[in-house]
Amino acid sequence: MVAPLTVGIAGLGTVGAETVRLIEAQASSLAARCGRGIRVVAVTARTKAKKRGLDLRGVRWAKDPLALAGDPDIECFVELMGGDGDPALSAIEAALASGKSVVTANKALIAKHGLRLAKLAEQHGGALNFEAAVGAAIPVVKTLREGLAGTEIDRVYGILNGTCNYILTRMEQEGLSFAECLKDAQRLGYAEANPSFDVDGHDTAQKLAILASLAFGTEVAQRAVYVEGISSITPQDLRAAEELGYRIKLLGVAVRTKTGIEQRVHPTMVPRSSSVAQVMGVTNAVTIDGAGISPITLVGPGAGGAATASAVVADIADVARGVRALPFGRPVARLKSTKKAPMERHEGGYYIRLMARDLAGTAATIATRLAERGISIESIVQRHPDRSGDHKISGKASSPVPVILITYATSEDAMRGALQAVQRDKVITGRPQVIRIEKN
Repeated sequence: MVAPLTVGIAGLGTVGAETVRLIEAQASSLAARCGRGIRVVAVTARTKAKKRGLDLRGVRWAKDPLALAGDPDIECFVELMGGDGDPALSAIEAALASGKSVVTANKALIAKHGLRLAKLAEQHGGALNFEAAVGAAIPVVKTLREGLAGTEIDRVYGILNGTCNYILTRMEQEGLSFAECLKDAQRLGYAEANPSFDVDGHDTAQKLAILASLAFGTEVAQRAVYVEGISSITPQDLRAAEELGYRIKLLGVAVRTKTGIEQRVHPTMVPRSSSVAQVMGVTNAVTIDGAGISPITLVGPGAGGAATASAVVADIADVARGVRALPFGRPVARLKSTKKAPMERHEGGYYIRLMARDLAGTAATIATRLAERGISIESIVQRHPDRSGDHKISGKASSPVPVILITYATSEDAMRGALQAVQRDKVITGRPQVIRIEKN
């Protein structure tokens, strides 16, 4: 009879505690699926005294993560502490260097040190599994790394942050401002006290960097991702999107272009008919476009203790089966270097909202500046304050009027140049609102 896989878990927060419970609850099923049992034999956490609702009798407590990683009785080291540095980094390095397999949910660590850790795993024969680092219960890492190994990927994009999707959903459905929705998300625990990492797009950028490496065989490089957050989005943008047949989502997009791999995170107009447009609330979704296949969309809970633990346990099960997939689908030495693609070279359609002065010749001036840079307008909508409610009527004849433009595909450089010229002409007030459009 094959001995059970012995597991040590560093970190017993929400995910760590749920992982212990799931391994215990699914013990017989896991043994049947893997051909051997899985047993948690040691753990470590900041404090032993905390009430976690776990029966840890018979489980050893290591004094710290490094000691647990070096425990000779552990075959699989599970890191659930978080953070892009120590103690998580040193403990994982120690475990891999000793030939152990490692499972982690730590997106920050993989985005920053993934190549270094993958090289250690290759050198010493252990697995480095991180399915839970992107999309929690959504099996997107395994899909890209193994399920689509024979497919050339053209584009991977999706909703990778539940906090932002929740905020945009509430703003759209209830007409609330960004600030109101953010405050409510914090109250409900969907957003942190300091929400900038989520709402400014950095959480999505870390996840996208990992997905881009898996999809395109490039080095993981968060610095190569262009990032914008959602704080500039207003209820009037969401109303306009609905009327024009779109929804606004914070997307992470990695796409193969003539000049290399473009990686970007920003608010995006997506057709309401698209799969990602249907994904509301805290749910995540990833769409994969590849040669010879129709787009594949994976949808599911992207965070939470139970969802994340399910991915962690699936990775542990692979270790128990003896599966040793290369962490990024290719040897580290075969991964291509990647540079930040200048957004000026991006090509696509744009939503532009301008506050146009109510003066003779304003519309002609705007159209001329766009035409000078070869930008064609697909549609134009002039909002009248007495009907739209988008802004208060001042009673003055020169009260600015919202004008919304949808362009055909053009370059970012041309679009920016045209809007700078319009601003110099002083026919608009304030800063133009610009949102990129992502087609199906």
